[in-house]
Amino acid sequence: MSFKNRTVIITGGSKGIGAGCAAVFYREHANVMLLDIDEKAGKQLAGELGGRARFVKCDVSKEYQVKDAVGKTLESFGTLDFLVNNAGVLRYSKVTETSEQEWDSVMDINVKGAFLCAKHSIPHMLDAGSGVVVNMSSVQAFVAQQNVAAYVTSKSALIGLTRSIAVDYAPQIRSVAICPGGVDTPLNREAFKQSPDPEQVRQETIDLHLVGRMAHQDEIGELAAFVCSDKGAFINGQPLRIDGGLGIRVEGSKKD
Repeated sequence: MSFKNRTVIITGGSKGIGAGCAAVFYREHANVMLLDIDEKAGKQLAGELGGRARFVKCDVSKEYQVKDAVGKTLESFGTLDFLVNNAGVLRYSKVTETSEQEWDSVMDINVKGAFLCAKHSIPHMLDAGSGVVVNMSSVQAFVAQQNVAAYVTSKSALIGLTRSIAVDYAPQIRSVAICPGGVDTPLNREAFKQSPDPEQVRQETIDLHLVGRMAHQDEIGELAAFVCSDKGAFINGQPLRIDGGLGIRVEGSKKD
């Protein structure tokens, strides 16, 4: 899956799934541009990866910042071949308990951010004759836990965006939605800490997965790299679940 002389933008790239994607793409010889609002973590990761990695501070919900980041990517590397829309936030609340501000915050980052990054990246991919947009959705686009209405809605919307990009820009551009289950990331670890018994919630999350564990962030990166590579060239417009079997088991009588 060598990506030599090819460039990927990864949003939310400083940690978690974004960092996992960055590690895999860099290993496969890609130029890696990390976009994040966490400047300290972003610069640190870029330095750890090496000379083919850069960081640009960017709030993906702000169009002028996205446009600037895409421009800096082209200035740094001369190409833009892949976009991994990974930046996202999670807020806990039901529809009736969600404020307009909270709803807008989730939609601005999770959905609008992906739209803006695609809007300003795709023209350069078209100029080059090819490109891939990966939208990081979630298994919660298919099954939903309680109290995350805005998040579930946003991750479902990304599948629609993926389909639209695939239809509108084929055959030059492909678009794929990756839908992880539980991943051992800083975001999830912080979410567990909001519970009175974090370890219990963590174990309950693990138990939801048939494989008996959460995913490692690099495993999501491996799938992102595969769908961007020539090996994944026939995958387009589809949501791909990488969820350890979460959500497919129906409780009932057990038979040994």
